[in-house]
Amino acid sequence: MVLSQRIHEAFKGTVERITGPRTVSAFKEKGVLSVSEFILAGDNLVSKCPTWSWESGEPSKRKSYLPPEKQYLITRNVPCLRRAASVEEEYEAAGGEVLLDNEDNDGWLATHGKPKDRSDVEENLPSMETLEIRQTETVRSIPSYFGRGDDEEDIPDMADYEEADNLVETDAATLQPTYLVAQEPDDDNILRTRTYDVSITYDKYYQTPRVWLTGYDESRMLLQPELVLEDVSQDHAHKTVTIEDHPHLPGKHASVHPCRHGAVMKKIIDVLMSRGVEPEVDKYLFLFLKFVASVIPTIEYDYTMDFDLGSSST
Repeated sequence: MVLSQRIHEAFKGTVERITGPRTVSAFKEKGVLSVSEFILAGDNLVSKCPTWSWESGEPSKRKSYLPPEKQYLITRNVPCLRRAASVEEEYEAAGGEVLLDNEDNDGWLATHGKPKDRSDVEENLPSMETLEIRQTETVRSIPSYFGRGDDEEDIPDMADYEEADNLVETDAATLQPTYLVAQEPDDDNILRTRTYDVSITYDKYYQTPRVWLTGYDESRMLLQPELVLEDVSQDHAHKTVTIEDHPHLPGKHASVHPCRHGAVMKKIIDVLMSRGVEPEVDKYLFLFLKFVASVIPTIEYDYTMDFDLGSSST
């Protein structure tokens, strides 16, 4: 952890100790949540997506402003089939990102991109004109493709093979059959499937949810937090994603830093309201997880459901 990050975390911890949690709603005005709104949104997430659940965490780390049995949310064994870099290679850099927030030149990029140009592939496809049969070309009989069709004298008589001298016993093809031998692929060509435990905590300082990642390799061995960055969009690795102490679990964990969460959520809420949709606070985590997916595009956690983003104001 760099010195500036240590100083900020020390300051943040001091502020959290001497100030109380937010109790007044500022969901639409600032994109943040009060504690009660976080619990409401968490209950809705658990209800609609059963892969998520509330956890109590380490007793020594419990926050007094949260219910003991609802300290944070978690979903376990989330598949991550490939590294984030492999996804980014499939999209063009031009026009592939949308700036959601641009205050202080510290915008949040929602990576969606578009597929690479397929024109080079289409150029290699034969046209129908090249497949047409020319009218001047004569249609040949099948025997003409294989030689003289009327020379039956060249066709051997099966009776000739009844002679003992004609038995072929030393045919290499019959004595030495060939087999396909499977070769073990190089380690570099093996797709390493990872799994993740994804948790959501309430950040008292920023007054927003915060995502934490605990990764496992294909043998269910714990990943070092630095390796988790391989599954993070390169626009956010070492920038938006930091490695810090989990507020409810032991050890260091990779985390999507919440410093811009409120601003980004405010932008999303403003867009919805401009389209005549009145956002509802209990849907907050669905919107939140949707934009976090741009940071960790290959970690396939569940945040989808058939729901209305809010009530229409028209």
